[in-house]
Amino acid sequence: MGLRIQNNISAFNSHRNLKIADAGLSKSLEKLSSGFRINKASDDAAGLAVSMRFRSQIKSLQQASRNATEANSMLQIAEGAADQITNILQRMKELATQAASTNTGATDRNNISAEVNNLESEISRIANSTKYSGTSLIDGNFGSLGVSSAGSLVSQFGITAVDVSGAATATEYGITVSTAGNNSMTITDGTTTETVSITTASTGLDTQTLDFSNLGIKVDVNAVFSNDTLNTMDAAASTMVTSATTTSSFQVGYENNSNNSISFSLADLTTAGLTAGVDVSSLSGAQTALTTIDTAMDTLADARATIGKTQNQFGYATANLSSTIENLSAAESVIRDADMALETVAFTKNQILMQAGTSMLAQSNQSPQVVLSLLG
Repeated sequence: MGLRIQNNISAFNSHRNLKIADAGLSKSLEKLSSGFRINKASDDAAGLAVSMRFRSQIKSLQQASRNATEANSMLQIAEGAADQITNILQRMKELATQAASTNTGATDRNNISAEVNNLESEISRIANSTKYSGTSLIDGNFGSLGVSSAGSLVSQFGITAVDVSGAATATEYGITVSTAGNNSMTITDGTTTETVSITTASTGLDTQTLDFSNLGIKVDVNAVFSNDTLNTMDAAASTMVTSATTTSSFQVGYENNSNNSISFSLADLTTAGLTAGVDVSSLSGAQTALTTIDTAMDTLADARATIGKTQNQFGYATANLSSTIENLSAAESVIRDADMALETVAFTKNQILMQAGTSMLAQSNQSPQVVLSLLG
């Protein structure tokens, strides 16, 4: 064979393989020290793209889980206040029962009336002061539906309030008023039509609630609705559009749609909202109060049931989020995390190749020196 010293091919070959072993060793060190199989896009471009989406979803779901937990905490505050209002109503029922008995004297009934008035004020105080992070919960303003466009439904026509808490969101309702006989109002959403009339004579009409139970709408009217024919005729054709507030929506997913959020409303638990205002200063008033308080307790029971079922809903949502986070994390781990046992094998192999390559490069560099013996 020929002996050449200008180009030591065996040294070049040893050096090339040494560089490959060195690069492999560097990658193994990087993976072992970071714990990730993919540390940069060049390691696995497609895998990096998929794992980035997984990571984004996981972080979003982790925050969604915290949202659900905080919502549960908020609902627990509302439940605690509702529980105290329940105790107050029960005390009011007890007092009304005492005042409704003939053997209770006028003086005693006045004292009972004073306590009942204080209890009514306390109900409203609790409802108005119950807040979470500055947001009122049970004063009727949390997550309830509002009227974004009320047409001619204003107080000058004898309509004092419109409650759409049970109505559909973002729905247009057609409203007509009839002045024939006892005035009546008809509301329709295009599918369901309901007509409600006032139940007392036109004279002496006090505030009355027209309950459109099939549509989830209540309209409070006063004497003007019955007596002022001109105004009611002006309001004879009107439309009303409902819209939901945004305070009741809790994000429990990583996408922007209704399947990834939970929305709910909390009832008005003030004295007015419960229609719990009573007068027990007289025997007849106390007897009427028994029915009024029973109705208020039914309303409160429904409100607490809503709180309870919503808490359960958030509980299931939290459990599902935990499961989803776990499974997505496992999927992301398969793509991006390093198999430490496998990388240790690769590291050991590359370490041995580095040592062998270094030795062989030294041997390759020594080989041309045999030429010196020919020059001797």
